[in-house]
Amino acid sequence: MTDSIPSCPPPVADTEAPKLIMPARACDVHTHVFGPEAHYPYSPRRGYTPEDAPLSAMQRMHDILGIERCVLTQPSVYGTDNRAMMDAVATAPDRYRAIVAVEPDVSDSDLEAWNAAGARGVRFNLVDKGGMPFDSFDQIVDFSERLFDLGWHVEFLLHVDRFPNLAQNLARLHTDVVLGHMGYMKMPKGIATPGFQDFLSLLRDGRCWSKMTGAYRVTERDTPPYDDVVPVARAIMEAAPERVLWGSDWPHPWHYREMPNDGYLLDQLADWTKDQTTIQRILVENPARLYGFA
Repeated sequence: MTDSIPSCPPPVADTEAPKLIMPARACDVHTHVFGPEAHYPYSPRRGYTPEDAPLSAMQRMHDILGIERCVLTQPSVYGTDNRAMMDAVATAPDRYRAIVAVEPDVSDSDLEAWNAAGARGVRFNLVDKGGMPFDSFDQIVDFSERLFDLGWHVEFLLHVDRFPNLAQNLARLHTDVVLGHMGYMKMPKGIATPGFQDFLSLLRDGRCWSKMTGAYRVTERDTPPYDDVVPVARAIMEAAPERVLWGSDWPHPWHYREMPNDGYLLDQLADWTKDQTTIQRILVENPARLYGFA
């Protein structure tokens, strides 16, 4: 079975220093760590097999970028086994946070233990389902009520242009909602697309956040610059600059076109806005508020 699962190429080894001047306490809100597989085995239901991407390599990349904080997000290849990520978070609990994946019957004591260890939300991957154990969106809505008292949020990977009744369904959740990859709408669809307009409405209403990640995943371009994504990114930032976050998506799993350089991905912020106050919000203030950094 594992012979049919595609392997992923590694990230770019030589991270470029960004042109942007990084503010103190800048945060990357979407990274992963992988391996070693012998210690942290992958789910047999996974859609890809990544190369090892250890914490030390992520830290080197962040040092070059000038990033001091990060949020590790549970990748689909581990299903609901959060050990690799939580072990990484434990190395710097003042600077790292986590978004976990869980079973529907996860105990309150497990949720509370993860909360004490730095978890701040639950991820539901509705695109690359891997180990996604929830059977329906209704089940997710019911489960989200358990997260309210923890102050957690729900994060989705979904396509805003394909998800039925996006605004009505996400409004049913009992917590804030974070959407990855700018709503994960593939170009050339643009800002007039109905599902994307619903996404903007959710941002304006104050119940939704957007991770400005994965431009290289939604663009039609094989190589930078990903200029076709600029109108989408600007529309999100203009809708709710106080609810926008930036993440690298390092080490860029399940990507088979030219691998992006993380320095370029960070510098895209300057293509999307020239306002330094907005950049400060995106890199520092917004993630501090959402993820509970001191």
